[in-house]
Amino acid sequence: MNLGNHHHLHKRKRVHQKLKKFPHPNKWIRFLDRLLLIVAVIGPVMSLPQVYKIYYYQSAAGISIMSFALLAVLNIPWIAYGFVHKDKPIIISSFLWIISNIVVVIGAITYG
Repeated sequence: MNLGNHHHLHKRKRVHQKLKKFPHPNKWIRFLDRLLLIVAVIGPVMSLPQVYKIYYYQSAAGISIMSFALLAVLNIPWIAYGFVHKDKPIIISSFLWIISNIVVVIGAITYG
């Protein structure tokens, strides 16, 4: 099988990648890694009062469907980015934001 010169170049790239260890040996970077996992969940959870208000009062007055729909769509590339870079906080946060934004959009359409 002839892989040409590209096989050698790709093999060299893999050998010289300098990936950081996880968990990182530095305690401050380890702390930041753990903190971002928590922040990735807390951010989207902060939208729950908005979701509660829409569904409890059955009113979406003042809610922009277009804004929340666009925010959901814009999180799709972030999820792809997170998977490509194997970055859990980005994947978790973006996935939760998509769910949150879609729930708001559905409520705004239903009760708006």
